[in-house]
Amino acid sequence: MSLLPSMSFKTLSLSLFFAAALFCTSGANVAAQDQTAPLNNGHNNNSHNNDEGKTSSVPGTAPSSQRGGDMSLQLGVGDLLEMSVYGVPELATKTRISSNGDMYCPLIGYTHVAGLTAEEAQKLIETRLAGFLKNPHVSLFVTEYASEGASVLGAVMRPGVYPVLGQQHLFDLVSAAGGLSEKAGRSLTVTHRSDPDKTITIDITRNLQDNPDTNVPVFPGDTIIVRKADIVYVVGDVARPSGLLMEAGGLTVLQAVALAGGTTRTAKMSGAKILRKGPGGGMTETPVQLKKILQAKAADLQMQPDDILVVPSSTGKVIAGATLQAALQAATLLSVSAVP
Repeated sequence: MSLLPSMSFKTLSLSLFFAAALFCTSGANVAAQDQTAPLNNGHNNNSHNNDEGKTSSVPGTAPSSQRGGDMSLQLGVGDLLEMSVYGVPELATKTRISSNGDMYCPLIGYTHVAGLTAEEAQKLIETRLAGFLKNPHVSLFVTEYASEGASVLGAVMRPGVYPVLGQQHLFDLVSAAGGLSEKAGRSLTVTHRSDPDKTITIDITRNLQDNPDTNVPVFPGDTIIVRKADIVYVVGDVARPSGLLMEAGGLTVLQAVALAGGTTRTAKMSGAKILRKGPGGGMTETPVQLKKILQAKAADLQMQPDDILVVPSSTGKVIAGATLQAALQAATLLSVSAVP
């Protein structure tokens, strides 16, 4: 009977020893987890930044990513945000940015975030929560955009606002708008919502495959404007008086005359001129040696947008042509009269 209490005491001692060891091990694991958790879940950790980098390279593929994955895009009124705080699930919230640009955050109230990027808003909320929590780590996601589309304006077949869902690029939106119109120029501008004061100008080539770098990513809220082509006018004694679209490289007098079908036989080559609107609104005249240009004896002149190339008629040639026409008509009449 004396051995049983002794064995029970030893068993109890071993149980307490293993329990203490297990408690210490669990405590160490929890401490290690507490130390590494901010690194795995805070927005400043390398893993998270790498994930953001992957998301931004493929815009719009993540369902809860910041504006197609671009963390540099600014938050705007009406955006629906989802906020979570690591280790404090009670502070998780889903709220929409008010017309004042504020979002409601539990514990700290309203915080102005409009005009900030998602990352800047996270840091601001963390700073305010630091008065209540120790080293708070905030994650902020845009789950719904105030504007799901991008505006495509200018010289396209169907100007309007088109949805930007998933990975979208410039040519996707232009194609959705029906493509370029016949009056489209050779350049367009892209204004990102994240940087409205900066406009990107992109030259449009005839073959889009020649310069694939121009097919830039497009995000919700962006604006695309396809500019209309500049026009010059050719009037007077030419085959087809008309307005001509200027290409990106410009248009010369010789090219304009050729596109207008050339001059007629009554054109007065020496009287050609360019009418151009001056800075004050008045018109100026520039003589054009059209005959010498056609003979390659004078330099071809470069035309400017809205120039008017006038090719007058020669009075002598008109009279001579009219006299010849009258003579031909008289001869025809006489020949008809002489027929018995």
